[in-house]
Amino acid sequence: MQSAESPERYYTYEDVKRLATSFGEGLRRKWAWQLGDIMAIYAPNDIDFAPVVYGAFYAGGTISTANPAYNSDELTFQLQNSGAKALVTTIAFLPTAIVAAEASNIAKDHIIILGPERSNGFQHWRDVGIQSEHGRHGRQALQPQRDLAFLVYSSGTTGLPKGVMLSHYNVVSDLSLIQGAVGSSYKSGKDKMIGVLPFFHIYGLIGLVNQCLQRGIEMVVVRSYEFRSFLQLIQQHEVTFVYVAPPIIVRLAHDKLVDNYDLSTLRMITSGAAPLTMELIQKVYKRLGVGINQAYGLSETSPMTHTQPWDEWYDSIGSVGKLFPNMTARFMSADGEVQPGKVGELWLAGPNVFQGYWKNQKETQASIAEHAGKRYLKTGDVGFMDDNQNFFLTDRVKDLIKYKGFQVAPTELEGKLSDHPLVQDVAIIGVFDSNQHTEVPRAYIVHATRGGAGCHPVTGLPGDEQSKIEATEIMNWFSKKVANHKRLRGGIRFLDSIPKSAAGKILKNDVKRIARQEEESQTAADRSGIAPRARL
Repeated sequence: MQSAESPERYYTYEDVKRLATSFGEGLRRKWAWQLGDIMAIYAPNDIDFAPVVYGAFYAGGTISTANPAYNSDELTFQLQNSGAKALVTTIAFLPTAIVAAEASNIAKDHIIILGPERSNGFQHWRDVGIQSEHGRHGRQALQPQRDLAFLVYSSGTTGLPKGVMLSHYNVVSDLSLIQGAVGSSYKSGKDKMIGVLPFFHIYGLIGLVNQCLQRGIEMVVVRSYEFRSFLQLIQQHEVTFVYVAPPIIVRLAHDKLVDNYDLSTLRMITSGAAPLTMELIQKVYKRLGVGINQAYGLSETSPMTHTQPWDEWYDSIGSVGKLFPNMTARFMSADGEVQPGKVGELWLAGPNVFQGYWKNQKETQASIAEHAGKRYLKTGDVGFMDDNQNFFLTDRVKDLIKYKGFQVAPTELEGKLSDHPLVQDVAIIGVFDSNQHTEVPRAYIVHATRGGAGCHPVTGLPGDEQSKIEATEIMNWFSKKVANHKRLRGGIRFLDSIPKSAAGKILKNDVKRIARQEEESQTAADRSGIAPRARL
């Protein structure tokens, strides 16, 4: 693996093994590291991730990755909840890390630095290592099915983040399942990936850091994503395969920057986090001549469970593909298992299903069901399987909009709206209309050329006549694309950006919070006698 920002920084696979062994030995000898001790990493992508992670494994430790966008309170919650004994960070993130570490009783000498820079008063992770490939302690013995490799935290879409416990058995199983499902399509010495997904998130942690080490695939590590740099690096390094989230697909389809770069080495793009429409995929294929296969997974499944085979991506557009080998799936309703082809909540069983939520037995019990002798995860995702064993996921159980007895899937509407040239990004939620006594769909849109398009910073209501005209145009166009009950009766609001997790999933609770702020603002205006803003 090689650093995109500093090409002189690179590790061979032998380098990673040697440095991980040295770091693991140092943890055991210098720090008396114990089986199950938790090491938190609060840092952007870096080639140092791999030896630090595997060094902690060598010493019997568990890695808990934290979003580098966290403030000190958010980081403190994760450190305290996990009981982390050490914190790994970079110079740039050190001020926040120090505050959180002090609040979590992590000693200063257990804050260590990764990356190319060093800091006076803090150890670099290499300084912890023992300068010998085989120390006297050796690798800590583990029980793979019990001992945790990762304690990753959910994005907190339904409250405080929950710690997802993934054992070594879970992680190795999922890596093996990926290889068994699509692994023959890309190979060591033939393909090269770009590490643009954040490593702190399970998608990048498994799909990039761990899979590249397991498969011997070269990776260019990107510290922070920027679209122009992303295109440049693909051209410069002749990248053949990328994992991305849907916003990048939208830009590959529409952004004029793409025309300035040679992306002809790309053989396939894998997208996760949200469904893509046929129109969007076809636009990218027509423009670049490269296919897009979709994938699906959750933190609780280590994470990947489905993907479209490379030779079938075009024949099953709109699906997340086929279930991985050695897994079982069922679609369930309140009345039991639904018939094939009927819509229900997806339940999954397999060796990659997590151990449970950290210190949260109530949530663990609510998410797991025993059925026909197997332990199933209730995913909360709604969908069905077609006659060719392709899985289609239409929405989240909790996000479905109920309009006068009709169920409306926001994800479907978001996909259709994404095809409008004025829409760069979109999120759809249900809002209650007191006049109609029902929920109605409302769209929150990032304007393709004007960002927030002059919207009010709190309410998201259009702030100029041009925005109102464009919103009306979008609504009229959309009404011709959908059935009557799916129309945007809740209107359109423009935002500067759509709240999303690191993997690109829309944080619907954050969008609903914006809607509540608008409602409260409107109520206050009504009470004060101030004329309300015009609604669409």
